[in-house]
Amino acid sequence: MKLPGLLVIDTPGHESFTNLRARGSGLCDVAVLIVDLMHGLEQQTIESINMLKMRKTPFIIAVNKCDRLYNWKSVPDSPIRDAFKRQKEHVMKEFEDRSSQVFLQLNEQGLNVSLYWKNPDPRKFVNVVPTSAITGEGIPDLLQLMVKLTQSMMQDRLTLLNETQCTVLEVKTMEGLGTTVDVVLVNGTLREGDRIVVCGLGGPIVTRVKSLKTPQVMKEMRVKGALVEHKEVKAAIGVKIVAPNLESAVAGTSLFVVGPEDDEEELKETVMEDMADIFSKVDKSGEGVCVQASTLGSLEALLSFLDSDDVKIAVSGINIGPVHKRDVLRANVMNEKGYKKFAVILAFDVPVSREARDMAAEYNVKIFTADIIYHLFDQFTAYMKQIKSQEQEAARLDAVFPCILQVRNSWGR
Repeated sequence: MKLPGLLVIDTPGHESFTNLRARGSGLCDVAVLIVDLMHGLEQQTIESINMLKMRKTPFIIAVNKCDRLYNWKSVPDSPIRDAFKRQKEHVMKEFEDRSSQVFLQLNEQGLNVSLYWKNPDPRKFVNVVPTSAITGEGIPDLLQLMVKLTQSMMQDRLTLLNETQCTVLEVKTMEGLGTTVDVVLVNGTLREGDRIVVCGLGGPIVTRVKSLKTPQVMKEMRVKGALVEHKEVKAAIGVKIVAPNLESAVAGTSLFVVGPEDDEEELKETVMEDMADIFSKVDKSGEGVCVQASTLGSLEALLSFLDSDDVKIAVSGINIGPVHKRDVLRANVMNEKGYKKFAVILAFDVPVSREARDMAAEYNVKIFTADIIYHLFDQFTAYMKQIKSQEQEAARLDAVFPCILQVRNSWGR
């Protein structure tokens, strides 16, 4: 094996996360498309296929949930063909029936697919690996295929470039470190002391790298544990950057290193381009709900959903990160303007501070929280129905209701 390692980026499968998946497919050299053996292709699966085809990203298809087949006998972490040999005939018959349906759906999307050990031509047919994420069958096959694909067919494409290409995936506050950013360094080198430009909610952030940290070997970035400190890191790698003034940094945007010949002002303009589309979706009249999400991608997904034809909810303010008192004060502006029904914060996948909840109760600002976009929509829709009912009840005594009259023969005739 010549490949030094694999950096895996997981993107959400929810159908609203178009932007996150678009960024993910842009970052990656090779992709793994997960398809549910039990349910077949979802709308977001089709969307992901189209993105991969558009960007010409090589990919492997993992047909997941083999362990859900009736009477499946688990052989944890084994190659899938070894696991198949231990299954009863009716189990394999169910797999063949279900996989045939999935293959047909993939064919309808313009993909020629084949089980990887039966693939007549890997350049014309997409490899399919049956897997179980729960018990691990097929995972060795998947890793072996990814390594083989990158080493045999992508040597030129995987050439390391000196120009720094870096994307912010997450913004976190850590005890003893302050606000940090987790980034994926795709190309180039990051060094302690580098001057960097990051997209911020209030404008570009220019700061200097205080330290670079990575998780322990074979550990995930999100898992708590002692971090390894570095003076310098080279692509491709996930790394945590500790630096001052990162509180308003926006996850999902680019990070630039200011080089000796770079124009810092030009980089500041470039780094803010990702936010341009976001601000265009805010209602300029100032009438609408306030929206808060954990990352730029999540915020884009929520705004796109709220702006869709079936929903159409006006947005007057946006923010990224936890809900604090200042966010409640901003939402309270709707009360002051007389738009009480819009004195609402839709908080998607973010915590709400206790002080913010207390202030919201005092100012009569509603805060709806959820980690699924549709749940937020359902909560807000139910609230709007309640508001409408209250308004109708309040106007009942003053309202003039229509009636149907019938002209009868005049009296006396």
